[in-house]
Amino acid sequence: MKLTISSAELLKGLLDVAKAIPSKTSLPILENFLFDLKDDKLTVTASDGELTLRTVIKTDATEEGGSIAVPARHIIDLLKELPDQPMKIKTLGDSSFECSWASGNSALPYFPADDYPAIKGVGDDAIKVTFPAQSLVEGIAGTVYATADDEIRPAMNGIFFDIDTASTTLVASDSHKLICYTTGDVQAAEKSSFILHKRPASVLRSIIGKEIEKVEIAFDSSSVVFTFGETMMVCRLVVGKYPKYRDVIPQNNANVLKIDRALLLNTVRRVAVCANKASNQIKFDLKEGQLEVSAQDLGFALAAYEKVLCDYSGTDLTIGFKSNFLTEILSNMGCNTIVMKFADPRRAALILPSEEEADSEKVCGILMPIVI
Repeated sequence: MKLTISSAELLKGLLDVAKAIPSKTSLPILENFLFDLKDDKLTVTASDGELTLRTVIKTDATEEGGSIAVPARHIIDLLKELPDQPMKIKTLGDSSFECSWASGNSALPYFPADDYPAIKGVGDDAIKVTFPAQSLVEGIAGTVYATADDEIRPAMNGIFFDIDTASTTLVASDSHKLICYTTGDVQAAEKSSFILHKRPASVLRSIIGKEIEKVEIAFDSSSVVFTFGETMMVCRLVVGKYPKYRDVIPQNNANVLKIDRALLLNTVRRVAVCANKASNQIKFDLKEGQLEVSAQDLGFALAAYEKVLCDYSGTDLTIGFKSNFLTEILSNMGCNTIVMKFADPRRAALILPSEEEADSEKVCGILMPIVI
């Protein structure tokens, strides 16, 4: 292998895929990047066995192709200390390669590319859909925080992609809260679905740049491939059946609170300072035109309440929530005004943007109350 490449471009490409390098592994070869040089393109692969990232970097010049496995930490640390300049990389014998730049060089070990495990993609029967990139980023960001850490029900540890002929909905739930993000920009010829674990979902969200317009998704029963720009991500899917989430979305909650989202969020945060640290319980007392938010911790003689003017129509109602769950939902909704709909103190509250919001149909949240 022998090539010339921009050190800054190489570093950028390596950092894009480095999120798949495992911190600990029983397979040491996975602590390396796989370099595959053909023509004027360097393909870089990183994997932890479950998640694989691959990107293509254009070289300035290619004199001799080839494939080697390169220590990830060493080459990233080296490139971070170099200003942008042309770098020459060439193999020396069977076990080391040289990186040289204008004022110096470095020799690093490499390992045979054949030792790197083969990356399995999807089968010929894979279902394919195209997702607008920023809608995908927005959907993951708006739902991933609601996923669970449940060893018994692994399906709850990921985002459920419910793809239909008219729209696609991303769903996440930890059984206390449920968040749905719906977009009409993604449609399929037939109904299909998959569950993406929250770790690869978070990685995917972080590596899709603002310049990316669309993401091609191909998936079968066990794996999914996301392709965008010069980058590809392959990961295993969560196996399991996702609960029928539509059945738990309240349809007839008649008590309606309409309020500024930031105002409610800041009020809850202030009052929650005095909530019991074990339960994080806060209380809503709702009357026409007024909301009182309160919390107390009798063990430490702490208490707080705050009254807020609001638009509330319905019967007088007292209901309790976990403050941390409510602040998570409110802080991850991008609207200015929200609507909360209640049935009674024991049934789930529906949270969604007000009808005046441009994205009012996109996001809805469900939060279970706690007994006061």
